[in-house]
Amino acid sequence: MNDDTASGDSPAPTWKDKLAGLFTQDPKNRSDLLTLLNEAGEKGIIDHEALSIIEGAVQVADMQVREIMIPRSQMVCVDEDQEPKDFLPKVIESAHSRFPVIGDTKDEVSGILLAKDLLPLILQKNRFNIKDHLRPATFIPESKRLNVLLKEFRTNRNHMAIVIDEFGGVAGLVTIEDVLEQIVGDIEDEHDVDEDSFIKPINDETQSFIVKALTPIEDFNEHFESEFSDDEFDTIGGLLLQEFGHMPKRNEYVEMSGFRFDVLNSDGRRIRLLRVSST
Repeated sequence: MNDDTASGDSPAPTWKDKLAGLFTQDPKNRSDLLTLLNEAGEKGIIDHEALSIIEGAVQVADMQVREIMIPRSQMVCVDEDQEPKDFLPKVIESAHSRFPVIGDTKDEVSGILLAKDLLPLILQKNRFNIKDHLRPATFIPESKRLNVLLKEFRTNRNHMAIVIDEFGGVAGLVTIEDVLEQIVGDIEDEHDVDEDSFIKPINDETQSFIVKALTPIEDFNEHFESEFSDDEFDTIGGLLLQEFGHMPKRNEYVEMSGFRFDVLNSDGRRIRLLRVSST
């Protein structure tokens, strides 16, 4: 009797079985797929963190390097003619692991210097020649898709690429961490404490800006000479969330007081990144 009962028991469905049950029809496009995944999240088949990562992985295929790059003006570079005593304070202060090495201007990138390659300086007594320690620089266009770039990073084992504009000049740089953050969210370390907010221009004809949603409204007003109230909310993301009336997804936008706010990145809990332009 017990054997018969045991043989008739069906194994409990796994989360994969439950997810497969949602696909009564094949999704016809990416929007359909994301809708089904959100339904899975609402039914508890996928937790919100996993859903956010899946959505981020899907969305990077629509994003271009220009949307997340560190602009030229914010690049921390080392001059190829500098002595260690001249550039080491900059290396230590920035706490970055990789630095573009440039000639007379930032358009002349000779290579990439890794901070770890400076360790021999502790014991080395001979004259340091920076050119002996350079790694080849990788150059990519602003329009490159993030999913393609991530694949190239993994294939070539690079962690940084120099971004080139349509005229061949250096527009900025991008790292593998910048791409991964679009999928899994902010990757914070001990050096990110003071980097909760930033506003950086997009170097193209749109004259728009990439703005982190955690930027304080006071800082936003100061930068854009706007007059948004910070009585109810501290950050520009909180203000926009009230205006949307729901958690917006990528490519949703709202217009307020002469500004257009396009959502570049968000998850099930908060807005992360915005494109801001004048209307």
